Amino acid sequence: MAARGNIPPPVKASLWMAGTVLSFTLMGVCGRELSAELNTFQTLFWRSLVGGIAILPILYYHGWGHARTQRLGAQIFRNLAHFAGSYGWFYAIGVISLAEVFALEFTTPIWTALLAFLFLKERLSVARVAAIALGFAGILLITRPGVEAIHPAALAVLGAAFAYAVSYAVVKSLTATESPLTILVYMTALQLPVTLALSVDGWVWPSFAVLPWVVMVGLTSLSAHYCMARAFQQADAMLVVPLDFLRLPLIAVLGLLFYGEALNPWVLGGAALVFAANILNIRFAR
Repeated sequence: MAARGNIPPPVKASLWMAGTVLSFTLMGVCGRELSAELNTFQTLFWRSLVGGIAILPILYYHGWGHARTQRLGAQIFRNLAHFAGSYGWFYAIGVISLAEVFALEFTTPIWTALLAFLFLKERLSVARVAAIALGFAGILLITRPGVEAIHPAALAVLGAAFAYAVSYAVVKSLTATESPLTILVYMTALQLPVTLALSVDGWVWPSFAVLPWVVMVGLTSLSAHYCMARAFQQADAMLVVPLDFLRLPLIAVLGLLFYGEALNPWVLGGAALVFAANILNIRFAR
């Protein structure tokens, strides 16, 4: 058996991405199960509370210095965007098919490219224009405006993808001075009181039957972000992003088996266009 240190970086990245895919998929199932009893703000509260409790021993092990930040304003702005994205994502999880949510969520890199052009003055080449156009073609194929009414939840996911793009852009800036653990600490610390305040109206205690999902939604939120960060440490986006798209067929199969959600060819076709757009965007970045 090969020693741990001899594992090639691409293999390590693939293993970390397997954890990412599993974590995000389980988090989607958790959101669907919890939506039967809790509203979206309450789901986000329990996610932050469980995540906050789980991160305390990690913080103790690595040192309380990770609880200090040099850029509180950027942390607050990042978490406002992340909270908005999380609300749209979890709201949609309880309303439309899981596959549609995940397919529309994958437009986040397209929004990121557009934001980089508009606000960071990055070059907009023919390849990047083509990537953005492919991404929006995928959105049109998934939502099919004019053919059938666009569900508000689909718009919520698109808004979530845009908010996540803003959040990721700020995270990229924060990593210059903050550790990944510090970013996770402030994600839980800042969002916990906000979600609690918004959950008070119409508060419902989760039943014993959904308690495992309450615990799981917090743990998978932390593990998903941690595993993805480790994957990007081991390999470039050309390897990591295509592996992340394995979430879509996996969640589509789970939606079919456990929730009777038919495999919609329009959603899968649109997702394929979004996937092609992301690959083209990554190639341009390289």
